[in-house]
Amino acid sequence: MVEPNLRDRVESALREFAAPALELDGSGIEVVAVADGIASVRLSGVCAGCPATISTILFGLEHELRKHIDGVEFLEVVP
Repeated sequence: MVEPNLRDRVESALREFAAPALELDGSGIEVVAVADGIASVRLSGVCAGCPATISTILFGLEHELRKHIDGVEFLEVVP
């Protein structure tokens, strides 16, 4: 069996624990890149333009990614 790369693992984890909640508000999340311990994501929909939401989402998602995936230390939102 082929071991999925880090980006695939991040995408899978976000689909599992983030995407369903974001989709309830008509929002989405896309993994742009994963390198040097940083997962860069782009938010779409309602969440993309709200600084408070972005901070809340980042804190929660970053915490979950650290728990589930070795190699991810930080999560950043990119435009």
